[in-house]
Amino acid sequence: MRMSRTFRWFLTRFLLCIPIFSLCGFVLLLSSCNVTEDSPRKPCPRENSNQNQLRTLDDSGGDKPFSAFLVILVMSGPKLLAGRQVLRDTWLTLRTNDMIVKFVIGTANLPTEHLEALEREQKEYNDLLFLPDLEDSFLALTQKLIDMFVWLDHNVSYKFVLKVDDDSFVRLDALAKELPQKSQEKLFWGFFDGRARVHKTGKYAEADWVLCDRYLPYAKGGGYILSADLVHFVSLNAKYLKKYNGEDVSLGSWLAAVEVNRQHDTRFDTEYLSRGCSNTYLITHKQTPEDMRQKWKHYKETGRLCSQEHQTRPSYIYDWQKPPTECCIRKNGIP
Repeated sequence: MRMSRTFRWFLTRFLLCIPIFSLCGFVLLLSSCNVTEDSPRKPCPRENSNQNQLRTLDDSGGDKPFSAFLVILVMSGPKLLAGRQVLRDTWLTLRTNDMIVKFVIGTANLPTEHLEALEREQKEYNDLLFLPDLEDSFLALTQKLIDMFVWLDHNVSYKFVLKVDDDSFVRLDALAKELPQKSQEKLFWGFFDGRARVHKTGKYAEADWVLCDRYLPYAKGGGYILSADLVHFVSLNAKYLKKYNGEDVSLGSWLAAVEVNRQHDTRFDTEYLSRGCSNTYLITHKQTPEDMRQKWKHYKETGRLCSQEHQTRPSYIYDWQKPPTECCIRKNGIP
């Protein structure tokens, strides 16, 4: 009887210790995985831990607050309400339920009345993305690109992003129809230039450009499309990226050493001057509000972009087999 009581005594205490040991093991596991904000991250082992730095779309994260097939990020400014409204009233009416639209605005050091106006606009349209640590200016455009890509990477599960300026007209329906046919990995789709000379004077002057006597091949900034994995690469390396005055030039330099599927498309009329009007164009840059309204009216009525097609300067087909300085010979007859 005495042995039975002793056995029960040991058994009771052994059973009481099991949860304590289990809890200690769980705490030790968490301490090996989690970090304070000042310490380096030590990830827990998981299947397929040898993922490439350019993550696959299956690794997009299911816990992000937003999801979409296409995200449209429009570079805008605090005082450009009229320009945003033109886009809302014209080609952005073609957006579908699997798209997210954000006008990106830096709000650092804004006067109270400007912040209040933006808050009223946000309450009405809910399509503004505020960057509170960025003071909006021309010289901040490259940092703005980084910040909005970091936000996108952290907050949205998506396939593609269209970065576009607020003076560009987009045939969004045609673009959306074609995008599902594109690869969802390593896509950089736009109008490329590989022989542009480095600016030495003016607002685009690049005193720190030492990579080459020309800019590295880049897609013109009036509008281009990236797959989500390339945005993830930029976001992941944000603090290491060298920033140049041209956000499009900067992006080209960041992706120069990355395995990228660059697709040059003459339907992207995205240079610093428009090449005219072609019914084939997917994006047309440097449009005034009146240009936008006229194009939209004609497009709704006829399904065509132009009341009369015309070309103000020749275009080119990028020759990827030639050195960059010989890539881009303008010829008549190319849209």
